[in-house]
Amino acid sequence: MTDELGITKEDAPQSGPRRQKEGKSHKARNVLFAAATLLLVAAVVAGGYVVSLVHTFNSGTQKIATAFPEESTRPQKAPPVGGNAPLNILLLGSDSRGATETDAVNGSATDQRSDTLMLMHIPADRKNIYTISLMRDTWVPIPGHGEAKINAALAFGGVPMMVQTVEAFLKQRIDHVAMINFDGFEGLTNSLGGVNVNVTYPFTSSENPNLHFNAGPDTLSGQQALSFVRERYAFPDGDYQRVRNQQAFIKGLVAKTINANTLGNPVTISNMVGAISPYVAVDSGLDAATIAKLAFEMKDIRQQDMVMFTLPTRGTGTSTDGQSIVLTDPAEIGKVAKALSEDKLGDYVAANNFEKGN
Repeated sequence: MTDELGITKEDAPQSGPRRQKEGKSHKARNVLFAAATLLLVAAVVAGGYVVSLVHTFNSGTQKIATAFPEESTRPQKAPPVGGNAPLNILLLGSDSRGATETDAVNGSATDQRSDTLMLMHIPADRKNIYTISLMRDTWVPIPGHGEAKINAALAFGGVPMMVQTVEAFLKQRIDHVAMINFDGFEGLTNSLGGVNVNVTYPFTSSENPNLHFNAGPDTLSGQQALSFVRERYAFPDGDYQRVRNQQAFIKGLVAKTINANTLGNPVTISNMVGAISPYVAVDSGLDAATIAKLAFEMKDIRQQDMVMFTLPTRGTGTSTDGQSIVLTDPAEIGKVAKALSEDKLGDYVAANNFEKGN
């Protein structure tokens, strides 16, 4: 499960049991809500138990030594509105571990590329969570390196270069960064007793012909979840469907996490935090205390308040050097950037009927 991103096919684990019924989601109260995508979500209940779980999160997660580029290259910070400022959190998902992951975290050039890129936008009123998926093969300018696929920024200069590239692309300041290794999905999913998803496109794993995902509601085990979020070779539109599947998994993960049965079970919550923490790297400002404060501000968030969509593109094409790439849609990028700058992303979502994705 440590194949090179975007070059070789990923391992597909064996199938497990399936169930049809999903649990109802409830409001998360007094919860430490850590969204780190793909990952991406952990919750802790209030009381003395929090002390232990905060320590687990802070000590278990790796800290990104230098997460951001030089200040002179960055957009301005968003001004506070009613006491809070809107937040932009960059989520990077990958399969690589070991030296390549360490290089990326430390801001060094590496052979690692980010397999998944998402921008999580939390408006100043804290009433919604908007997550925008960026296609990893999107052809963009990378500062100092000409044009390339956006995920190559990580290889050119680690996390700081990725942040600088996304900031220049969307003209938005990134406030926090979380880097998640996909292997953490397995333990997190198992700690929850499986995650419910809606399979919109039936497929058979490209690596394991015995692993088939039928259309409709399904409950994924940890190994199934890894295959579900990694697969792209089985789809006519490749990475586009993989992104949809990743979004479906995260929605299911959030629904299971904020379920009352989960929040009321200290053992489950402890297992969740312990399972995901070793696979997450965050900037120094995104510690447990910061997440706890943010969780309190968003204590009335419900599952339907979380919106996920993919940044619109003009489809695929070929670069001058023969690479298969995703073509940007400058007009749509401008609309998204304007909506983000004005903290009115909800209006953009409503105007394009993206409430349930695209």
